[in-house]
Amino acid sequence: MNLPNGIEINNLVYSLRNFCWEAADIMIYYSQKLRDPEYKKNIIKNNNSDDPVTLADLEVNQIIIKRINENYEHISWDILSEENVKNGSNKSFDNHNWLWVLDPIDGTKDFIQGTENYAMHLALNYKNKTFLGLVLIPQKEELWITDGNKTWCENRNGNQIKFPIYPKKNLKEMTLVISKNHNNQNLKKLIDKINFNKIIVMGSIGCKIASIIRGDSDLYICLSLPGQSTPKDWDFAAPEAILRSCGGAITNLENEDLIYNQNNFEQGGIIVASNNRKNHKNICLQIKEVIREYDIYPLNL
Repeated sequence: MNLPNGIEINNLVYSLRNFCWEAADIMIYYSQKLRDPEYKKNIIKNNNSDDPVTLADLEVNQIIIKRINENYEHISWDILSEENVKNGSNKSFDNHNWLWVLDPIDGTKDFIQGTENYAMHLALNYKNKTFLGLVLIPQKEELWITDGNKTWCENRNGNQIKFPIYPKKNLKEMTLVISKNHNNQNLKKLIDKINFNKIIVMGSIGCKIASIIRGDSDLYICLSLPGQSTPKDWDFAAPEAILRSCGGAITNLENEDLIYNQNNFEQGGIIVASNNRKNHKNICLQIKEVIREYDIYPLNL
């Protein structure tokens, strides 16, 4: 796949790496300030406990967009950002094949709560599919990068970590990672019926996908109920890119790839992420059979 004219992939990744560590400094600074109850109320910028926004979200959003625009001002691409959608400054993105997708802090609740499980997501999509992706986990000093062909993880000094070889497992042998702040009774029932080997609970989809690549977990299931909150493009684009290019998959329950830049940028229904694309279809079928047998979720939606 050819990048926009004038862009060379290695130079692009080099620049993005620098942008990410600049963002990491912002997040770590505010994470330390949040320990002070008096300062904490000045960092949280809205009163929505279900979807909070902090100064760190806004400043990371600003710096990443600024760096992309000032370094690539002549390139025909655009930027979809969670924070810009929230404040109404984003528009439709039908005129460009290339689209950046940014979540300044995925897992803002965890960020406020003082856990390590928050991340910055940055993806470059081509024709509504992921191509390049970065997931930055500041507290672990991990920057996960895919250049569209391979995925690697490095720390601030550029040192890389190795991935394990993933053994093929059935569902009951797997470790499932689930959301800390977005659980629901339907998902709980599904988990109980499958009887996984182990359950890990953490925030941030990026952190969960990183745990799958590291080998700490095997599987992630996101189940969105009709009429309730739904994950968006910026939640999945970068995590999907890094997982796919190292042999994993994120799809809907029908084993279909996610499509981005659709209605309200929503990624609803049931989404499954695993570390083994060859086994992924079978995993989806097994989950679907359990859902159908116990009438856990309306599969005809």
